[in-house]
Amino acid sequence: MADDGSAIRRRRQCPECGRRFTTVETTSLSVIKRSGVGEPFSRSKVINGVRKACQGRPVSEDDLAMLAQEVEENIRASGAAEIDAHEVGLIILGPLQKLDKVAYLRFASVYQAFESLEDFESAIELLRHESAEDKSSEDRSPDGKGSEGRSPQEKNTTEKNTAEKNTAEKNTEKSTAKSTL
Repeated sequence: MADDGSAIRRRRQCPECGRRFTTVETTSLSVIKRSGVGEPFSRSKVINGVRKACQGRPVSEDDLAMLAQEVEENIRASGAAEIDAHEVGLIILGPLQKLDKVAYLRFASVYQAFESLEDFESAIELLRHESAEDKSSEDRSPDGKGSEGRSPQEKNTTEKNTAEKNTAEKNTEKSTAKSTL
């Protein structure tokens, strides 16, 4: 199999003479444009489209190449020989969101047809919500406890006790200050 998954190399044997030979089998993946015209899938077109969204962002050419490879693998995994160009754009969104959130918003505004500021706001709120979920799942270890070996309830209790202690200390300082005056 080729590194990019686009071709399979096979050793075969001629049934008549017994000679062995190699064949390279490729699968064609066609993208159907809005006009209805089909053209071969091109990673370079994916990279060029995403590069525009990543302009001014800390995204390297290697990152773009890896994203294009992931997109192609996702499309090929679907088993379809043809895919709509708009669907390719939607498939790009997942890997792009992991790569750079700002570039994701730029790209999503085109492929999800944002029409107003509310569309941007809801997309940003969704990203914030997903980031908060990701952060909370990273804070927990496999045993369900936090990174410090405590459950979220134990952390809340500790934080509450610390806050109460700080308040008590401040009150003590205030009463000490009043009694010295």
